[in-house]
Amino acid sequence: MTNAVLVNYDNGIADVRINRPEKRNAIDSDVIQGLLSTADEIKSNPKIRVVVLSGEGKGFCAGLDMANIGAMASGDLTTDSVGNAYDDLSPAGANLVQRLGWVWQELPIPVIAAVYGGAMGGGLNVALGADIRIVDPNAKLGFVEIGFGLLPDMSGTQALRHLTHLDRVKELIFTGRKFSGTEAYQYGIATQLSDTPLEDALVMARTIANRSPDAIRAAKKLLNSIPHSSVREGLIAESNCSRELMGKENQLEAVMAMFEKREPNFIDE
Repeated sequence: MTNAVLVNYDNGIADVRINRPEKRNAIDSDVIQGLLSTADEIKSNPKIRVVVLSGEGKGFCAGLDMANIGAMASGDLTTDSVGNAYDDLSPAGANLVQRLGWVWQELPIPVIAAVYGGAMGGGLNVALGADIRIVDPNAKLGFVEIGFGLLPDMSGTQALRHLTHLDRVKELIFTGRKFSGTEAYQYGIATQLSDTPLEDALVMARTIANRSPDAIRAAKKLLNSIPHSSVREGLIAESNCSRELMGKENQLEAVMAMFEKREPNFIDE
């Protein structure tokens, strides 16, 4: 595990932080390796029930490290030189850099991004991979890729199509303008505004971690399938999920804990 990403596990919560504050948590090879290996580690650990994703220091993530931008300008960084990054696809079809954002959607548990300071380019793509984004009203966000002759290519376009209107997505990407956390909330890109996004994300994570892990995982799987399903398929999937949960040990424990006014004691499998 690289020191570019820090992880703390506590009571079913994985507190994941990009750790390059001196570079505004800009994405380099160590951050890529750290985020992806962390996600794989979390996915293999059934005791983890929720993830909080943030950045150390004053910002979430400034996007791609300028050293990589310099390599593009010199011609040293091309599609040929990073061929494996584009050709090595996940089961969902995400290439290596797209997985920086999409890997959080591929996790079976909820992921909450706490966004403050800056979330630019690739950094915003990473935040869009989360299920929930708690954003500081004064945060600065932007799809700045157009300024480098590129487009958002770390899976952000696929998240955006389910969050806000297509014309707004086009405007933000075509212009590359920076926008505030308040605007992100108005557009539907931020889930919630907060002056203390990390603290509120951890509070929400504790609430989720105290719910039946079976129900939470089933809910994420079901809700992620909705955009790709007909109404009939969605209703059948909802029914099947409910059938699989009902009467199982964790579902009965949730009911008993509620009636007995105590904390539940769920089993992670």
